[in-house]
Amino acid sequence: MNTNVAPKWSLFLTYLALATVACVIILGSWTRLADAGLGCPDWPGCYGNLLVPETAQEIAAAEALYPDAPVEVDKGWLEMIHRYLATFLGLVILVLAIASWSQRKRLNYPFLLTQGLLAMVMLQGAFGAWTVTWKLWPQVVTSHLLGGFVTASLLTMLLLKLRRVGSQVKPLSLVNITHSRLQVWASVALVLVIVQVFLGGWMSSNYAALACSTLPDCNGSWWPEMNFSEGFDLTQTLGPSYLGGLMHAEARQAIHVLHRYGAIILAVFIVLMSYQLIKQDDTRLRLFGFGFLAVFIVQFCLGLANIYYFLPLAVAVGHNFFGACLFVLTVSLYYLVFSKRGRLNEF
Repeated sequence: MNTNVAPKWSLFLTYLALATVACVIILGSWTRLADAGLGCPDWPGCYGNLLVPETAQEIAAAEALYPDAPVEVDKGWLEMIHRYLATFLGLVILVLAIASWSQRKRLNYPFLLTQGLLAMVMLQGAFGAWTVTWKLWPQVVTSHLLGGFVTASLLTMLLLKLRRVGSQVKPLSLVNITHSRLQVWASVALVLVIVQVFLGGWMSSNYAALACSTLPDCNGSWWPEMNFSEGFDLTQTLGPSYLGGLMHAEARQAIHVLHRYGAIILAVFIVLMSYQLIKQDDTRLRLFGFGFLAVFIVQFCLGLANIYYFLPLAVAVGHNFFGACLFVLTVSLYYLVFSKRGRLNEF
């Protein structure tokens, strides 16, 4: 056994968890955007069963149990497959966290990170349950989205740490920029991306994606009627159901317009930061620079296509997925410039 590298099982489980969380993020956004978030009105089962009712007898029994929630088989299966996949992800992370106890005293092994991942996935399970039992309450839906992105970022960080267990640290090679200035760039990028992801999640959970149906203005106006106090009222109480949204048009326009302007601000910042990164001698930083440009260009174009083509499902799911990619990329850059062991030169 080579003690200078991470155990093969830890790398295998991390790769498996990363592939699974990507599928969970894609399927989760598909479920939400297809209005299947309440395809099963209870949790963890579906109308009291582990499978979706399909026969006439099963459907009749299910609708008798939940008379206000007619059975839609396709939406039910979409919701349940998402739950099965999320459960599998939880089991993989559980095994990884338990097995990591044998490595907890090993130098540079990210034991605490594996335990943090377990806590995160448990919290995500709770958000998943509350999403259904609290009838798509926007605060929970948005938190569930952010939690999925955080889980993917933590798994990426775990992979980076595992791949350099026992490796010698290679310092960053910088040109015309100090390390502290680079940390400022990474910190601002992280804040801007978190804010933009929140705005995107809040817009989606409040069904405001089509509140503005024209480009580049909003319904014929550069500053339409907007109600920011209602649009960003985080103290709103639980309603009977938030399927389809409960906000007025002015509130939804406020969310949508702010998300648009946030995207413009983020675009300018990413172009400037990417230019700084690409100028560096360090291959890792140049890769980040090109990566940020590529991911954000795709993400920006998908956002425009959502409005121009009136939110086609495939485009909307892609927009959500590339948002996750941008989030993970930003967290990885932050880790690189702040961690003494943040090497990425194994590519």
